[in-house]
Order: sequence, then structure tokens, then C-alpha cells
Amino acid sequence: MNTAKRLWSLGTGRFGILVVILVALTATVSLVWTPFDPGAVDARARWTDPSWPHVLGTDNTGRDIASLLMAGARTTVVVALGAGIVASVLGIALAALGALAARWVREGVAVLVDILIAFPVLIIAMMISAVWGGSLAVVIWAVGIGFGVNIARVTRPELRRVLHSDFVLAGRANGLSTWQNLTRHLLPNVAPVFIVQLSWGMAVAVLAEAGLSYLGFGAPVTQPSWGVLLSDLQAYIAVHPLTVVWPGLAITLTVLGLNLLGDALREAADPTLAERTPAARVHVPGVVA
Repeated sequence: MNTAKRLWSLGTGRFGILVVILVALTATVSLVWTPFDPGAVDARARWTDPSWPHVLGTDNTGRDIASLLMAGARTTVVVALGAGIVASVLGIALAALGALAARWVREGVAVLVDILIAFPVLIIAMMISAVWGGSLAVVIWAVGIGFGVNIARVTRPELRRVLHSDFVLAGRANGLSTWQNLTRHLLPNVAPVFIVQLSWGMAVAVLAEAGLSYLGFGAPVTQPSWGVLLSDLQAYIAVHPLTVVWPGLAITLTVLGLNLLGDALREAADPTLAERTPAARVHVPGVVA
């Protein structure tokens, strides 16, 4: 509860929470209601300016942009959560092996991580899509693998550091197994680092989905997606620039909210940061802004 209060007391934390809630709520509501059918084409309503009932206007086929953005939020949430789960499982597994296993296993994991981290997420996604074809599953696995490796690389040295702490040694002396030490002592103490990496991974998942869908490697054109919408409208940016602003703004706010939420979670969960004076906590967001 104290962590939750500290998180809400931070301006960046409040902003991140509100953005995440807004995106999740929009995605949920779009499952049962949107102002118009996102796939409905109305040639008579082409390029309608923002007005009632098309509050954000329409595109070149007469589709309601607000409805497309709401439906596209579902794709964003699915990709962010899916990539976060894959990255968490892979990252924690590699970090645990790299910190707790036998020496030859630790060295092998370190080499594997160094090899995989050399490949950018988008390159991994394109390589996978070349074999399996473009889809949301490609984006989820590519981002999950890419940032799972990042999580492992950052979390492993933290696990090694905590492994030699007095309370871990005391746990061993009291008969705790390696798994019990991992779940009771090691993972909770590296949680702040893990949370920040995970939030970045989910933010990159949103960007990767939009970028890959824009290039034709992500969501199929028949599925509502902010990236697909950008791809459809970019040819008309000189004539109808406002229509491109809405999906771009949605992507930007979502990525910014996830990044700021991760930073605020780290500050709220880390005891060394939480013990700073109130003046210092207020000062930092002000400087960032």
C-alpha cells in the first residue's frame, strides 16, 4: 500500500497510470461498442472533418477514425501484454540460469545473451516474418525475445549481487533451497530493475507493432491497428494532415505513459529512492518537464 501511495504521489506515476487505464478501458469498451463499425465503408462520408457524429473525422473510404482508434487499442493491448509475458518468462529464466546455475551453464547463457542482444528487435521480427509470415504473433515473439534478452542482461548482475547478501546466506543456512531463495529473496530485490525493463519492453512492443504493421509485417490490413491506419493515411498527409495526427498521437501517448509509469514504479518500489526528501521528489518531475 505504501508503494501504491508513493506511486500516485509522483506526477509521472499519475500520468502513466491514467494513460494505461485509458488505453485498457478503450480496448475493453471497443469489444462491445464503438461509435461506428470500424470496417464499415461509407463513400458519401469520405474525408469528413471532425464534427458530430464523426468526432475525429473519417478517412478516404468513409470509415470513422474514432472507431478505428478504439478498435486499434485492442491490438495495442494484446501486443503489449503478450510481449511483456514472453519477455518476463524468457528474461527471468535466462537471468536465473546465468546467476544460479553451474559455471559452464552461466558462461553459456552469457554468450547466448551477447549473441541475441546484437540483433535489433525489428530485425528479429522481420527474420521471423520471412519464415512464418507477418502477424501479431510475430511482433509478440520478436519483441518478447528481444527484450527478454535485455531483461536477462540487466537482471543477471543484480541477481549475482543480491546472491551474496547476508540475508540470502542466512536463508541458505536455515535450509532454504535455491528455488525458495530465488522467489523469497532474489526476485523481490531485483523487482525495481525488472519493472523498468519490462515497461520499456512493453513500450517498444507498441512502437514495434505500429512500425511493423506500417511496413506490412505486423497486423493484417483487415485488423484494426494504429500502424495500419498510419500506413493507409500517410499518402494523404499533405491534403488531410489531421487524420494522421490521431493515430500518431495515440501511439506517442501510450509509449510515453508506459515509460513514465516504469520510471515511477522503480522510484516507488526502490527503498533507497523512496527515502528521498519530499522536496527532491517534487523537484525531479519539474526538471524533466
